[in-house]
Amino acid sequence: MKIIQKDKEKIIFISEIDDSLANAIRRSANEIAVMAVDEVEISRNDSVLYDEIIAHRIGLIPLKNEKLKLREECDCKGKGCMKCMVQMKLSVKGPGIVYSKDLKGKAEVVYEKIPIVILQEGQELELIAFARLGKGINHAKFSPGLVYYRNMAEFEIKNCNSCKECVKQCPLGLIKIEKKAEVENVWKCDLCESCVEACRKKGNDSITIKPGKEIVFFIESWGQIEAKEILAESIDAIKENLKIAGKA
Repeated sequence: MKIIQKDKEKIIFISEIDDSLANAIRRSANEIAVMAVDEVEISRNDSVLYDEIIAHRIGLIPLKNEKLKLREECDCKGKGCMKCMVQMKLSVKGPGIVYSKDLKGKAEVVYEKIPIVILQEGQELELIAFARLGKGINHAKFSPGLVYYRNMAEFEIKNCNSCKECVKQCPLGLIKIEKKAEVENVWKCDLCESCVEACRKKGNDSITIKPGKEIVFFIESWGQIEAKEILAESIDAIKENLKIAGKA
């Protein structure tokens, strides 16, 4: 594994793992338990948005994970208690923008400046939100982040006449020409083939691109948990599923 970028929010690495394992890691990210608002009780909404839209927007606000039990594993049998649920309140009067930071309670929002709705003079929004742990396999709001991969591009450049048309057309600016065309940061290439088409329009067939054996893997966290935790917990989920499959 070759690490390209690694911080709290994002990990990019190159590996020779096969597509089946890469796809298993991608899918298993949605088996990680993540906090999100699951129910909203709106007592007053004078805004231009329907209650359902307000609830939808609040449900997509990332919340920092709390040590709670999953709803289906709690002693309350899904009714909702302090062990599996956190209550948050929002009460705002216009004029102004209602932001995610206006949600107050035991759970903490990841980003404070996510806009929910604009209130005009005299308008009010008042509600109670109930946050729980859940998994992305049940609803997208419980997804911990964006996990995807693609094959590393393999370039073959021959008989280049240095017309520089490929340099102009590459949307990512990966190609440079000194004596001949060369590609920098190949891992960024998304195989769009704009350079290949530009070369052909000039009557040449100097550039060939094909998917390589190596895979470029991307993990971008929404902020509930760190990107490295998404990778680690995805692998743990795969191991657990393999154990269950082995017992079946």
